[in-house]
Amino acid sequence: MRARNLAVVLATIHRSGPHTRASLAERTGLTKTTVSSLVADLLEAGAVTESGAVRAGERGRPGVAVSLSGHRVAALGLEINIDYLAACVVDLTRTVRLRRIIPADNRNSDPAAILESLRALAKETTAEAAAAGLRVIGAALAVPGLVEGGTLRSAPHLGWRDVRVSDLVDMPFEIDNEANLAALGELWFGPRESDFLYVSGEIGIGAGLVVQGGVFKGTYGLAGELGHVVVVPDGPGCRCGGRGCLEVYAGQDALLGDLGSIRELVSRLESGDQAALEACRRAGHALGVALTSAVHLLDPGTIVLGGIFAPLFPWLAVPVSDGLGTRLAQMRGAPPDLVVSATGSDAAVLGAAGLVIQQIIAEPAQLLGL
Repeated sequence: MRARNLAVVLATIHRSGPHTRASLAERTGLTKTTVSSLVADLLEAGAVTESGAVRAGERGRPGVAVSLSGHRVAALGLEINIDYLAACVVDLTRTVRLRRIIPADNRNSDPAAILESLRALAKETTAEAAAAGLRVIGAALAVPGLVEGGTLRSAPHLGWRDVRVSDLVDMPFEIDNEANLAALGELWFGPRESDFLYVSGEIGIGAGLVVQGGVFKGTYGLAGELGHVVVVPDGPGCRCGGRGCLEVYAGQDALLGDLGSIRELVSRLESGDQAALEACRRAGHALGVALTSAVHLLDPGTIVLGGIFAPLFPWLAVPVSDGLGTRLAQMRGAPPDLVVSATGSDAAVLGAAGLVIQQIIAEPAQLLGL
């Protein structure tokens, strides 16, 4: 009962901002004595802090506002991408306190070597957070592949199969698909409503469907494989074994061609390079075709373009929107709103850290040792 009440009080503060103890008692239905005891525990654990006196319509002496603290408790987000390893530390107020990226070529790599590099990055980042007075409570890892029960079953672009990720950090740990976590990162760290379709553009193309504040994963966790929606029947072969998949036309490799980075592509686009403009037009057309199928199946009100699609949004938006508008005109009054990600390439690692924050809010007694 006490653990449940701790979660109720912390969730109330997290959801609706600072409250006095009297206000918390009124909102939660708990007695003032119980709330005062629970708040004292949360204060000692560093989950909440007290600020100036407020009245807020209450009778008697002003109360002291209790709010989430960003000074002592934090979460670690980790990401394995095709091109880099990333880590970030986020405090309970969802403020990013540290962010580290190590460029790397992780295609067809040795899982043991990459995980050892990630373990070192996690240890270094956690130590730096500790030096700043932050206690990292848990960690989560975003990976570009199918995850089942703590095992990375398949990550084609890494060349990994059935890789068990264990002993990475000495704290509570989760692992999930990067598109799912990127969608949650956009939800928790971007100005998003609780329902949207997030499209993650990388070497592969994934999608996360956020419904009422949660990600829909499907029966086997395979929901959102947008990159393998067929846009050109009998088109070029794809890594998945199919042909004409969206990934072949709008994935990072297809967009970059001989260019080394998205930055170079953006520079070409800004200078009006016709080959670069045509590559984006072709990718936008293919993306519009694939998203039309997604809209018919899922009916999202908003589509968010993230990952590499975020910096390319000025050149992708028109062909994608035109494709959606043309194909959906007979079925609905207007296509979904097409918007650019507010979190960009940080979405997945932020979502990983955010996942731990949500767990702390939901289970403070267990994760904070109360």
